[in-house]
Amino acid sequence: MEAPIYTKIENLKVTIFQAYLFWENIEKNLVNLALRLSMGVREKTDLIILPEMFNSGFSMNAEALAEEMGGPTMQWMQKTAALYNCVVTGSLIIKDNGHYFNRLIWMDKDGEHQYYDKRHLFGMGDEDENFSSGENKLIVELKGWKIRLAICYDLRFPVWLRNINEEYDILLLVASWPDRRSAHWKALIPARAIENQSYVIGVNRVGHDGNQVYHGGHSMVIDSSGNTVYYKPEDEDMYTVTINYEELVKIRRQFPFLRDADQFTIL
Repeated sequence: MEAPIYTKIENLKVTIFQAYLFWENIEKNLVNLALRLSMGVREKTDLIILPEMFNSGFSMNAEALAEEMGGPTMQWMQKTAALYNCVVTGSLIIKDNGHYFNRLIWMDKDGEHQYYDKRHLFGMGDEDENFSSGENKLIVELKGWKIRLAICYDLRFPVWLRNINEEYDILLLVASWPDRRSAHWKALIPARAIENQSYVIGVNRVGHDGNQVYHGGHSMVIDSSGNTVYYKPEDEDMYTVTINYEELVKIRRQFPFLRDADQFTIL
């Protein structure tokens, strides 16, 4: 396999919003998130990342909370992306063709959007009984960066997230990851970064949900060597971090082990 040819790509400014969420209250969450963004976004950013099911919390009440594509939350995302002149991403419950999906929306500033439906549904929380599983991976592009989208439980399945032929530069994961399993979260995110020679951005929520499950945040950005670029436990936080492309290229050139990886296809 020939070595990839790297081109000059600008650094990326990413705003991580480790948010507190109001249980199953879409209107209240959208108002609060808008207010917090107005106070917290203090510089130009390329991307704002919200947690999993950011408008409701991680609820299995799909029928009551689901929106159609183009519904109020999608409209809110479009307005927010236009307001901050950047991409806004986060997941919500979507009803599509009679099925319910935990859908991660990638909303551009011009209103164009793409989406990823969660592949691995959390059976221990009955997510598989209330939602349909996605079948396709999604890699988006922003300022030349290739970004693989994933949701929470996907983190535990490295085959699904494998970076074959350096197809992505950043693995972006939104989550509602319980604090009682935070040790797994803190171990698996660096592992995914090292084995895939990519940045990994994991954005979690904070606070108790309606089932009294506590979420302790621990949002983080890890570089391709496993080093911590950003880490925040416990409290709500909004932080803009700069992701450096030259550092990624340097590591891939110095240790080009992805060229020796097994080739496979998931059916």
